[in-house]
Amino acid sequence: MPEIAVIDYDMGNLHSACKGLEKAGATPLVTDSAVALERADGIVLPGVGAFDPAMQHLRSRQLEAPIKAAITSGKPFLGICLGLQILFDGSDEGQEPGLGVIPGRVRRFQSEPGLTIPHMGWNSLQLTQPNCPLWQDLPPNPWMYFVHSYYVDPREVLIQAATVTHGSQTVTAAIAQNQLMAVQFHPEKSSTAGLRVLANFVQLVNQRQPVAI
Repeated sequence: MPEIAVIDYDMGNLHSACKGLEKAGATPLVTDSAVALERADGIVLPGVGAFDPAMQHLRSRQLEAPIKAAITSGKPFLGICLGLQILFDGSDEGQEPGLGVIPGRVRRFQSEPGLTIPHMGWNSLQLTQPNCPLWQDLPPNPWMYFVHSYYVDPREVLIQAATVTHGSQTVTAAIAQNQLMAVQFHPEKSSTAGLRVLANFVQLVNQRQPVAI
């Protein structure tokens, strides 16, 4: 089974993410070690909470450069929820600069009559990159579980892999660019469809592993 590093920076629901990856056929390794990230077959960056503390924790553990190096190398990488947002340049939620891997900014949902913030619960995706590896064997508009008050606004629209509509606002729900993928929803909490997303990521990692002779 592939070994997938799950980055520990005190901002993630690591147990749920690891259980989901185990069900999907991977061996998760919770770590904050740069060496472990380099050796892993794939990387998952989970996250729950606020933008500024997340970036402060990453930098205090000297994880910013290893994360960027892993993404640059083409290693399969999956960000989840806050792990999507911190890939961007910055957030309206705070002052800290993000990782700056994806040009763009994290913005707060605009208030409107009858709109609940945070956006919490089940919602369907509109798949804007139908051939994205994460969506393999999913229906056209799969339902996923969301909990967020902020959404990512990429400068380049083509990086969007899926959108979601909350009230009158349609925002980015997932991004994909080569081996870099990240989602705003929680696949580990999204029942069968979410487990399929994780299994598709594990399959992508498997495809990159050298074949034993």
